[in-house]
Parts: sequence; structure tokens; C-alpha cells
Amino acid sequence: VVIGGGVTGAGVFHEAVNMGLKTILLEAKDFSWGTSSRSSKMVHGGLRYLKQGKFLLTRSAVKEREHLLKTYPGLVNPLNFLMPIYKDHGPSKSSMKIGLSIYSFLAGQKQHKSFTKNQTLEFIPQIRMDNLVSSVGFKDAQVDDSRLVLRLINDGCLTGGTALNYTKVIGIERDRQGNVAAVNALDTGTGHKAELKTKAVINATGAWAEHFHPSPEKNHHLRPLRGSHLIFPKSVLPLDRVISFAHPNDLRPIFMFPWNGCNILGTTEVDHENNLDKEPFVSDDEASYLIDGLQFILPGLDISLKDCVASIAGIRPILSKKKKKASRESRENVVWEEKGLVTVTGGKLTTFRILALDALSAAKKYLPKHLRTKPRGKAQKPDMNLNFMDIPEVTRQRLYGRYGQMAGEILKNNDKENFSTIADTSSLWVEISHAAKHENIHNLSDLMLRRVRIGLFLPHGGKAYLDKIEKICKPFLSWDKERWANEKTIYINLWQKYYSPPKAENSDRK
Repeated sequence: VVIGGGVTGAGVFHEAVNMGLKTILLEAKDFSWGTSSRSSKMVHGGLRYLKQGKFLLTRSAVKEREHLLKTYPGLVNPLNFLMPIYKDHGPSKSSMKIGLSIYSFLAGQKQHKSFTKNQTLEFIPQIRMDNLVSSVGFKDAQVDDSRLVLRLINDGCLTGGTALNYTKVIGIERDRQGNVAAVNALDTGTGHKAELKTKAVINATGAWAEHFHPSPEKNHHLRPLRGSHLIFPKSVLPLDRVISFAHPNDLRPIFMFPWNGCNILGTTEVDHENNLDKEPFVSDDEASYLIDGLQFILPGLDISLKDCVASIAGIRPILSKKKKKASRESRENVVWEEKGLVTVTGGKLTTFRILALDALSAAKKYLPKHLRTKPRGKAQKPDMNLNFMDIPEVTRQRLYGRYGQMAGEILKNNDKENFSTIADTSSLWVEISHAAKHENIHNLSDLMLRRVRIGLFLPHGGKAYLDKIEKICKPFLSWDKERWANEKTIYINLWQKYYSPPKAENSDRK
């Protein structure tokens, strides 16, 4: 039994099924509801961790980044970074050259390039010119985090696993010797309870991990840190790469990057002291901090919160021995094991597969010996030569990346209009009907914020499109007229309270 439907739990589930294990994943809310739908969307090699001397962490992250780029094209995509170098601010040209040379060495190939001041201004004419010396560019990658979780889960289910969202683990039973014997689960929608007999439980609940398994190490506990982002329409600043820079207040790395037809500005790193079971949101102070950074690096654009269309905040599960400055805490992971209960937490999005394999290795002693102890290998690749329609290659790649084998089902849709994009986003109308039919949607927010993500890209959470979405989804969701009206009201209220741009009128966020 895997507890937790974020990227780590989904990774454990995916690997366990490929090992031939009879596996069930249980998620108390929606798949990727927590950190794994609210990340910075980066699959990166961890350049910043070189400064902390975490060479092994950087090396493993670079290796995993390359693996993900090869395994999930169209979902995990290459992305170029540009970091301006200033005489009076941020890292120097020589320190960046040293860091990036080490980065390239760990990657086994050159990852960076230097640009002159004039070249930098050609890339981004609006960038701050005062004391600008040059810039460096380097390679990394980007992902739709929530879709990665769903791809792992859906592939696992197609291979024989079972995954249930809105199914909460309310207890772990042990036998007289203290070994895990069963898990008690609650369907939060129907109230139905069930006991699942098992000798092995993997707790992959991220920031919630100590709810099931308090840290066995003295003074070594999870420290929930919030990372917040502001989302802007692409029209504010058309970008084809990430602008990465040091914030003028504290020299923390900040970035603005293109994603799904919009631009995202992030991120913060502050202690999250609110209830973990409630939706996190961007505070006014965090919003001001991010805008200050943006106005510093792009002084001529006059971008402010009035241009922002949405916001997201996620909670990082950081393991802390003694509270350091938040930005200096380690991203390394731990595995705790106690008589059949294996807990894995910490780490970062890029290295989820390493965490999953570490957890399964720790659980090995509780599993039948005749089973495979290594994954079957590469999952079957979708047939990219299916000729259902004259669909652009970029669209086909997007669908195969996000949906794997299920992309074939989507491409069978014979109405070409369904393959048009929703407003100015990269999302397709056909993805709405597919999600409604196949992807365990319990609430409208599941669809808008995690399956198709348009609630993050469109003004007012996509309110103007909800009637059309209802019409598309009606054949697949057994919601009557009253339920649809209620779902729309709940969703808009949720969006306004937790995902809208931080403004004075949203001060009721709690």
C-alpha cells in the first residue's frame, strides 16, 4: 500500500507495479493536490546546490533530468536559462563560470554558454542595463508537475495497479509483534471504510509524513516551507527562456519563466505555519517580495500585481536538524523504516524516481522473495505513427507526453475543432472531455486546477468558460443541473480565496 498521491507516491506506485507487486495507492485528497501541483515546474540539475557543496545531489539530479527528458518527451521539455551578470549585484562572472563548469562536468556535456552585454539585450531588451556586464545561459528542463503525477499513476493502473483519490488512510494496524498487518481506509465521499491487509506500507505523504511516522532521529523533523508564485499572461513579456536573477533584498535566486502560454514568477521560501490540510496561498508579503524582484530586473516594464492573473503556493517537505535560514536548508531525502512501515520524504521533484527506488529497497524485506527486485525496464512507448488526423506534430507530442498510451484514445476523436487550444493557453478542448471520462474527477477544481490547469492561466479562474466545460463534460460526469451549479460556485469561491492574485480585497484568505 502506497500512501500519498504526489510525485513521490506516484513514483513508488509506478516502480512497484513494474516490479510485479500487487500495489494500491491511496490519496486523501486529489492526485497531486499538494506540493506536486504547486511546484516551480522545473526538472533541473540543482545548480544552486553546488554552492552548498552538494555535489552528489547535483550529479544525481542531472542524471535524472536526462532520464526524464528521454522517457517523457512532450511532458518534460528542455528549457534555456539566462542569468544576467552585474558589476554591483549577484554572483560574479568568474564564480558563475566556475559553478557552471562543474555543472557541465557532472552532466558529462557542456551545459552553458556566455553572452555579451549586447547579446543579452537582444534576448531581453527590457532587462536592467545599469552595471550589466554580460550573461550566462545554461540548460535545464521543465514539466507540467501535475500531469507528470497523473502520467505515472495512469501508466501504473494500465499495468495492473490500483489508485484511488479521495481515499484517506485513517489507521495502520499492527500484529502482536508490532509488524504492519493492515491499513484502514476511508472513502471521504461516501463514508465507506475498508481494511486492506498488507505487510508493507510506504508512506510518501511529503510534508504530512510525520503524521504516520514521527521522525526516529532526535531534533530532526520536517519543516514545512512555502514556495509561492505569481502567474502573468504571456502578453506582459513574451519569453522563450527563463530569466534567472538574484533578488535585490537577499540575493536569493528568483526566476520568471514561460509555461503553458503564460509566465510564472517565483519563488519564495518562508515557514508555513498554517494548517497543512488547508489550501496554502500567497501572502501579501510574498507577493510584494516577488514584484520587487521583477521590477528590479525589468525596470522599464512597470509590471505590477494588477497584471497578475493567478497565484499558487506549495509546501516543501524540508528535513531540518536545526533551523537555518530557509533558503539554506538541504533538499536531501530520508527513508525511515519501522516493521513494515517505510517512510520516504524530502528530496525534490527531479529526483522522485531515486526516492521511489530507495523506499522500495527498504521495503524489500517485507515483500515475497520470488518477485522482481528491479523494474521491468522502460515502459512501452506509445506508437507515434498513429495516423488518425492531420494534427500538428507539437500537439501529438504534447498528448503523448501527458497521456502515454491513452493518447491514442484522444486522437480517435474525429472533430478537429476539439484539438484547438483553449483561449491563449496550450491546453486543448479535447483534454477536457478525456479528463472527465477517464481521470477520476470528483470536483470541478480537480479538472480546472490539476487535470487541464486552465484555472491557473485564464482570468478569474476560467469562469467565462465554465458553461461550455459543463456541456463538454455532461456525457461523462453524472452531475445533475443542481450539482453543476454547486460545483461552479464552490470552485469560483475556492479560486478566489486561494489562487487569485493577492490583493487587499483578498485579505479574508485564511
